[in-house]
Amino acid sequence: MKALHVITGLGVGGAEQQLRLLVRNLPVACDVVTLTNPGAVAEGLTADGVRVVHLGMEGNRDLSALPRLVRLIRGGRYDLVHTHLYRACVYGRIAARLAGVRAVVATEHSLGDSQMEGRRLTAGVRALYLASERLGRSTVAVSPTVAERLRRWGVPGPRIEVVPNGIDVARFRFDPEQRESTRRRLGLPQGAYVVGGVGRLTAGKRFEVLVRALAELPDDVWLLLVGGGPQENVLRRAAQHMGVADRVLFTGERPNGPTGSGDGPAGLDLPSLTGAMDVLASPCAEEAFGLAVVEALAAGLPVLYVSCPAVDDLPPDAAPFARRVQGGADSFVRALRQVRAAGPGPRSAPDAAHHYSIARSADRLMDIYTAATLGVTSS
Repeated sequence: MKALHVITGLGVGGAEQQLRLLVRNLPVACDVVTLTNPGAVAEGLTADGVRVVHLGMEGNRDLSALPRLVRLIRGGRYDLVHTHLYRACVYGRIAARLAGVRAVVATEHSLGDSQMEGRRLTAGVRALYLASERLGRSTVAVSPTVAERLRRWGVPGPRIEVVPNGIDVARFRFDPEQRESTRRRLGLPQGAYVVGGVGRLTAGKRFEVLVRALAELPDDVWLLLVGGGPQENVLRRAAQHMGVADRVLFTGERPNGPTGSGDGPAGLDLPSLTGAMDVLASPCAEEAFGLAVVEALAAGLPVLYVSCPAVDDLPPDAAPFARRVQGGADSFVRALRQVRAAGPGPRSAPDAAHHYSIARSADRLMDIYTAATLGVTSS
């Protein structure tokens, strides 16, 4: 089987890094097309030996990209097309059918109750999504929560498959020596208690809640924000205003994989940064899965979260050190004080982390690929 993955962009983000992990673990030949933004994940895929094509799309309404994508799909003689993220799902499904590929699978990575990938869920967004969805064989939801949102949107239940996001659990295994090395490279003082936040620095992630909470916590508590995005300057100004700028570290985008060597945070990857934390705090109120939470659990961290379907969809004992927090900065202040007072845990991965192994997700996705291609043959 030969598959083409079509994704909106390949900057450092959860869906983008998830695609790289999947391609590594799928037992099929895969190429990747990015409509725009061939960033760090594109470089990582290329280093893995995957062919990556940048389509050069200039905006949501750049219709000239459609015939280019059709020609690429037709020329590649692909058995299946798999689309990721809203723009790629709309253009990719149409292009695949125009190119004669009927085995089309789409993954919905980021559907919330009121937004999708940061865009407001208007009637027009929904109508366009549903119109293109009918051109595919199945739509993959990354959690049962997202599957239910798709059903409420109008996607027929039999067309929805649940394949959770997966992680490479071994990459996040806690290493005390790496922890100390990473903390030194970050310039953290001895004994600092580090609260971590991981994700795109956008308004929807609500990292300003953690900045406000930091102002109410002792001076030896630091905030480590891993990610880049349009809200970085806003968060820096908030930290300055709150008088905690000297205790907030911004690492920028960090791939989930080796980034090289050398001194300073530029050479640090996500697993090493997670290992340097004492607790992960996720204040986002509308997650589709909660990948950063699962990765933190794999590193043995206690986790405080507002929304995380990945944890809420499992039995409570699967993630004993994950706790839901309701409210804003004051609630996080109380919860962080309680977690710190409880002392460090064993730093071993709970059942929840192993449940979401990338190997299991790839196996489940292969079942969907097989059903999609067999459905084409038999129809």
